[in-house]
Amino acid sequence: MMTEEIQLAVDQGTMLPLMEEFYTIQGEGAYTGTAAYFIRVGGCDVGCHWCDVKESWDANLHPPTATQVIVDNAKKHAKTVVVTGGEPLTWNMNPLTLALKDAGLRVHIETSGAYPVTGHWDWICLSPKKTKLPVDEIYPLAHELKMIIHNKNDFEFAEQQAAKVGPNCVLYLQPEWSKKEVYTQMIVDYVMANPKWRISLQTHKYLNIP
Repeated sequence: MMTEEIQLAVDQGTMLPLMEEFYTIQGEGAYTGTAAYFIRVGGCDVGCHWCDVKESWDANLHPPTATQVIVDNAKKHAKTVVVTGGEPLTWNMNPLTLALKDAGLRVHIETSGAYPVTGHWDWICLSPKKTKLPVDEIYPLAHELKMIIHNKNDFEFAEQQAAKVGPNCVLYLQPEWSKKEVYTQMIVDYVMANPKWRISLQTHKYLNIP
């Protein structure tokens, strides 16, 4: 049972339901191939049926951890931190990101954008989902738009979302892992016909690393 004191700390963002944290190579998007320390925060109600970390959905399964403890762990490793989930914007990200930046770290987020933006970010990777669309405020803030292609209709959805981001946002199409044999070539053909897009692959899975 969570005490009122811990619940208040979670609500304020000075504690977060930490699922896992690990140092690895970024496998997707604009920073593919670079070293990063990942902080995976529990809690998500977006409900992607193909999600490969469904164990992150229930925040109650992941112990509230002091933000400063998370920061102390992160600064032992890479200079870049990626906050992911779950859906990290479920929680107040201001305390975590301010502490990370005070420690001299570059701070990235991977988010569906389904909740209001909190935190201070050097790089926002927005990955919209049909099940719970992004809030309007995040589109002009996104540095990277990563659209997951799970079926043919996702190309149309990707174009709808691309029309909402800023002109300098980098656009990526990424095959959903279980459908990569079906859609990778289709994405190749689409990008060749629509060169504003780039291809993102989950290279960490090919490399068999976290």
